[in-house]
Amino acid sequence: MTDDGSLDYLAERTLAVDLFNHVWTLLDTADRTPEQDAEMLEAALASRQHWERPGGAEQWAIGEWQISRVYAVLGDGPLALAHARQCWELSVRDGVDDFVEASAHEAIARALAVCGDMDGARAERDLAYALAVALDDDDDRAVVESDLSTLPIAD
Repeated sequence: MTDDGSLDYLAERTLAVDLFNHVWTLLDTADRTPEQDAEMLEAALASRQHWERPGGAEQWAIGEWQISRVYAVLGDGPLALAHARQCWELSVRDGVDDFVEASAHEAIARALAVCGDMDGARAERDLAYALAVALDDDDDRAVVESDLSTLPIAD
């Protein structure tokens, strides 16, 4: 903590990472309770907020992506779409790693599917896949392709 009672840079970064990872633990929990759903959403929002000072555009975009995923899992398509679009805007505006842009299109596809726009979801999925295929990093490509494989889109 700093003298004014706020978190120092390292503590805030650590908290952001810990909250981000906690969200994944909850996402991976089978048969989550309504209380765990609420905790998952609050943790995703808090993680993104705690990245504000120690992070940059890449962390902010990834935070928006995770919030979008949580809203999609919870069935709130419009909020999932709003955060997915924010992820995409940050990735394009600030020129972050291409992995993030591919992930943004995956998130938009997921949100559109939750909203019931399957044509839009398929178009975004195809764009995300094209971006993923072009990624130089095999691990990044595998992450995006894995996320794409879980989209609730019927061909």
